[in-house]
Amino acid sequence: MEKLHLPIIIEMDEDEYYIVSCPLFRGCHSYGKTIDEALENIREVIEMCLEETKVEELNKFVGFRELEVARNV
Repeated sequence: MEKLHLPIIIEMDEDEYYIVSCPLFRGCHSYGKTIDEALENIREVIEMCLEETKVEELNKFVGFRELEVARNV
């Protein structure tokens, strides 16, 4: 069994649910009331995505950056 290490983005929405995404797959998102629940749910979504996508065809994750922007308040 080959093990993959995939990047996961975790955010919190206005209802305090954790939204998780895997940027290697288009449309690979899920959520949960806790981080553990969200990660368990995204694992299931990733497994479905892997059934339809070859590892060689995955998007290439380059990294995460923070960008500063000004806003009028």
